[in-house]
Amino acid sequence: MAKFFKRLFMILLLAGSLVGGYYAWDRWGRVEPLPDGLVQANGRIEGDHVTVASKFAGKIKELLVREGDSVEEGQVLARLECEQVKAKLRQAEQAIEAARAQYRAAQSSLDLLKREVPLMIDTAAASLEHAKAVVAKAKAAEQQAARDASRFESLASRGTIEKRKGEEAQLAWTVAKNDVRVAETALTRAEKQLAEANLGERRIHAKTQEIEALAAQLAGAEAVRDEAKSVLDDLTITAPASGVITTRVVDAGEVVAAGSPLFDLVNLDRLYLKVYVPEIEIGHVRLQLPARIHTDAFPEKPFSATVRYLSSRAEFTPKEVQTTDERVKLVYAVKLYLDENPDHRLTPGLPADAVIRWKESTPWAKPQW
Repeated sequence: MAKFFKRLFMILLLAGSLVGGYYAWDRWGRVEPLPDGLVQANGRIEGDHVTVASKFAGKIKELLVREGDSVEEGQVLARLECEQVKAKLRQAEQAIEAARAQYRAAQSSLDLLKREVPLMIDTAAASLEHAKAVVAKAKAAEQQAARDASRFESLASRGTIEKRKGEEAQLAWTVAKNDVRVAETALTRAEKQLAEANLGERRIHAKTQEIEALAAQLAGAEAVRDEAKSVLDDLTITAPASGVITTRVVDAGEVVAAGSPLFDLVNLDRLYLKVYVPEIEIGHVRLQLPARIHTDAFPEKPFSATVRYLSSRAEFTPKEVQTTDERVKLVYAVKLYLDENPDHRLTPGLPADAVIRWKESTPWAKPQW
């Protein structure tokens, strides 16, 4: 009989333990499933990587950052040797000064020509008119002298006047003819001077073309200067975006080729959480769905995100997924891009949980694991 009561006591004790354990699990340990319309997943925060490289070959003169350093956009990361480029820049600036001096001299010469040529033309034209008047006067005098000589010769032959008067008339005529030739020579010279003065327009045109050539030469020198400045600027390597240096490929003193990578940078403004959604739930997930990301570092601050990538292929769950039974299921990779990363509080490598809402009417809830 004692054995019977002892066995009964043990059965009752076991039953009580089972009932108590179930009650405790039901009250404190049971995980409530998420409401219909939500999908949960977990993963690690990652980011878009940016490879920082040099456009030109050179020797690393100075390195200013290391792996793990946070940098801001435009911050100087490294400097390459630049003495040769500086020498080319000085040479280009000297060429610019010489070209500018030639340009200014040619411009001054053109301005002077533009003032001189009209004056030369006016003076030559006036001289020509004067020469024409002198020729006309000389011809009139010559004609009068010819008539006088003919009249005095006739009178002298009849003995009306002395022979000497006729000779004087002939001499006056000869002088008048010489004056006509001299006046015509002066007229020819005046015509040539006017023609030469009129060539001033061509000289102005030629000088204008010379100035255009000098302007092109100056522009070419300035382009060489700008190129040297650009190369000099590019030898200072700056961060293309704010982020964290994940890899530093080179050290000070190394010679790098053009285009070779120097740093790997993660953009902290383009972070995403890569999660794996089970095959039975992937049908609910589509692009542009809203999501919330929860982290242990900020338990009371969920971060808004958006579904921007869905893998088209199923795969076995990666080993970084937390539970053993989840690792044997087929899942789809999904990327949830953060809408913002205030103060860059989230960084790559941080584990996080996510809730994706595929029914707009469903209220948000925290992930339940």
